[in-house]
Formats: sequence, structure tokens, C-alpha cells
Amino acid sequence: MRGNPQLEHVVRRMGFGATAQELSYFDDAPIQSVVNILLDYERVIDDPDAHIGDSAYVGVTTRGQFSPNTVINDARQRELFRMIHSLRPLQEKMALFWHNHFATAYSKVAGTVGGEHGTRLMAGKPSESPGGQRGQYQLFRDMATGNFRDLLAEVARDPAMVIWLDSRLNTRTRPQENFGREIMELFTMGVGNYTEADVVAAARVFTGFNIRVVGDRRSAATSYYEFIFNEGNHDTNAKEFTFPIYPDGGRTIPARPASQGLQDAADFINALARHPATANRLARKLFNYFVSELYEPDPEWISQLATVYLQNNFSIKAMLRHLFAQPYFLDPAAAFSRYAWPIEYVVRAIKETGYTGLSVDAAMTPLVNMGQQLFEPPDVNGWALGAEWFSTASMLARMNFAATLMSNQKFNLGREAQPYRQSPERILDYMLNRFEFAPMSGDVYQALRDYARGGSAWTGADAQVNNKAAGIARLIVASGEYQFN
Repeated sequence: MRGNPQLEHVVRRMGFGATAQELSYFDDAPIQSVVNILLDYERVIDDPDAHIGDSAYVGVTTRGQFSPNTVINDARQRELFRMIHSLRPLQEKMALFWHNHFATAYSKVAGTVGGEHGTRLMAGKPSESPGGQRGQYQLFRDMATGNFRDLLAEVARDPAMVIWLDSRLNTRTRPQENFGREIMELFTMGVGNYTEADVVAAARVFTGFNIRVVGDRRSAATSYYEFIFNEGNHDTNAKEFTFPIYPDGGRTIPARPASQGLQDAADFINALARHPATANRLARKLFNYFVSELYEPDPEWISQLATVYLQNNFSIKAMLRHLFAQPYFLDPAAAFSRYAWPIEYVVRAIKETGYTGLSVDAAMTPLVNMGQQLFEPPDVNGWALGAEWFSTASMLARMNFAATLMSNQKFNLGREAQPYRQSPERILDYMLNRFEFAPMSGDVYQALRDYARGGSAWTGADAQVNNKAAGIARLIVASGEYQFN
């Protein structure tokens, strides 16, 4: 049972909600201690993958051997498993954030290097990959709350990104502008802070960025892709920008020999990371993700958050530590003031409902229908957020998933509702306390009450309890009030 709204708000925002058992772990802890435990997750030893296949955890569905390093659907299942069971929920929450920020789609990557290599490039686990190859999502997990400049530098060299934004086609004789444009428009400063001339210059900065296969390319099981800098394809001339590149205000990256060409990218990435527009853009995105997207933040809040970023060497953790310590983070007005992403909705519903006998594969097709398939954002802009998640079709998909989940968990829900079998109203009260949701209007509550009282005369028989408990849970999780995070 639940009953600590502030704690529930924290675990919902800094993770994906919590089971009753997880909430009980924090029962007597001051709320700021809970925040610090979740924020400083590096201190927590965690290996959720070790529990895949354990009957006490949510299941996975295999089509042959479960192989999340080579089969993309298995990789998607592994990520959902981690979100449900990780003892480091903020790490998983931030990995998802960066997956949207640096949106990269498996379909194009796999179309270039094949499905097995594509899966590794997107989701590979180093300990299970040839050459210790790290997938892009693992990069986001490893650097989830680290230094943004360093993350940006790693993303520029990430093989999946090199394919996704065509850096491998970017040569000194034919500059390719995709990555140069998006690193300014989407990854850092944003529209209005650069010109088309800057895009051309940025493309020249990254000339020579490419990938190569190591090992026998005919064997995806033993070969792997890695970043390579082709000096012969790098533009060695000076590159001039309309904004400062160096702390002294200099706007021109000097001409350099090809052997030093990677320094061009380092200088440019440093400039983007320290730009005030980057600081402000990250501050606003983090506010929307962790606090609210339903009301406009006080400009001073964003300014303070941006200043923390700039004064702490581009540290994302420093920004989050500041944000989580502010009154606006715990303000009751911030509760349920974000639209739940489909993945957030699914993971929270599973955690709050229960998962004995459930496979995360049951969420794969529903997530597609809700509009968010892991490793497949629609384009370089990532997913359309906020109210854009919702349409008649996507809401129907959420309702259908609620029905599927409760049907699967019917007997588990019924068993747990047994102490309240005296009346359907008591089962309703139990279910309303089991789930977290935005304030419910009197009309919605009355509709739930009417459903609870409906049907044949109440006897409290097992079949009645099972059906009523699952039915009420389905209506709650499918309700509009449950779609807020």
C-alpha cells in the first residue's frame, strides 16, 4: 500500500515508479536522503542482467536463444527488464533521456552493417561483444550523469552515430553536413544560434570521421566496427565561425596538418559545450524531464541551472543535484505535471501491478502502437514529447496494454486483494491505494465505484475477487489520470 506522495513523486521522477517493496526500503528515510541515494547511484552495486530468466523477476520471450547483443527485439526486452529491476533507476532514466536527445535509429544502422552488427552498435554489452564493443545505449548508460562535453565527444565518434548522420561520407572534397548541422541544432545550442556558414564550417571540422570493420567481415560473430579518423579525408584549412570557438573570443579554428585534425573536433566540441545557449537548452530540457512540461519555469530557475552547468565543468550530475534540491522539484504542483512517455507508462504499470508470469515481450507491439519503440526514434529530432504522445490510436494502445497486463496478472491481483473481499467497495479502495495517478475527478471515481458495484450479487467468491480486482486495475491504469508522470 502507498501513502507517501512525496516519496512516490521522487521515485517516479528519478526513475520509473516503484513496487510497494521498493517503497518500503525508503520508508523512514528523509526525502533528501532518498534523493541522494538515487542520484549517487555509482555507490550501488547492481547487475540486473544477472536476473534475466529468474522466475522472481519479469520474464523475457526467446525465439531460440535469448541474444540481446545480436537480436534487436531481445535488446529491447533487455532494456525494459533493466528499467523495471535496476537498483540504479536514475541511470536508466538518463540513458533514455540521452537516447531521445541523440536520437539514432537501428533501422538505418542495420541497413548499413546488417542486423547483428546493428544490434551491437545500438545496444551491445562490451563483456558480450567482440573487441569489447560498446553499443550507443550503453554509452548513454555509462555517461548518464557525467560530463556533457565528454559525452558529446564520444557521440561524435560513436560508430552508430557515424552511420546515422553520415559522417562516414564526409570528406574534404565533398563535405557532408548532417552531423555538423545536428550537433549545433539538436545536440547543443539550438536553432537561432548558428548560421548556414557555420554548418558548412562544422562539416569541414568532422571530415575524415569514419568507421572500419575489425576482423573477418564475413563473420558478424567475431568482427566488430570501430571509429577511425582518415587523415587523408580531413580538410586541413582554417574554419571560421560566427560564434566564439576559444575562451579569448577567437572564432577561427586554425589550419592544421591532417595528423592533428582530431584537434579541430575537440576545439569545436569544447566551444559548443561552453556556449551559454547549450547550457540554457540543457537546463530547460532537464527541467521538462524531471519537473514539469505543463507550466513555464521561472526564467531564474533555468538561469541558475545553466550557471551550475557552466561553473562545474559541464557536469550533468551537478545540474541534477541542484535541480533536485530546489523547492520546485518537490512542490506538490509538480506532481503528475509531465505526460508519461510510453516507456515510462509501461514500466511503471508493470512495477505497480506486478509481473509474476509476465514477459516484457508483451509490451513490444503495444509500445510501437503507443508511438515509442526503443532504438527506433522517428527521425533526428527524437520523439515528439508532451501532449504529442496522445492520439486516439495511441491512447487506445495504452488502454489495450492495460487490459493485457491485468489479464495476465488477474490471479496475482485477486490473491493480493483477498483481505478486502468483504465488499467490492473495499477492493476498489485497495486498488486506488495500490496505484499512483493524478487527482481523480468525482465523475471518474463514481464511474469506478459503479463498476465495482456492478454485476451479480456480491459473495466474495474467488472468481468474483479475481475479476473485480483485475477489472478495477485495468480501468485505473487505462484512465486519463494515469497517463501523467
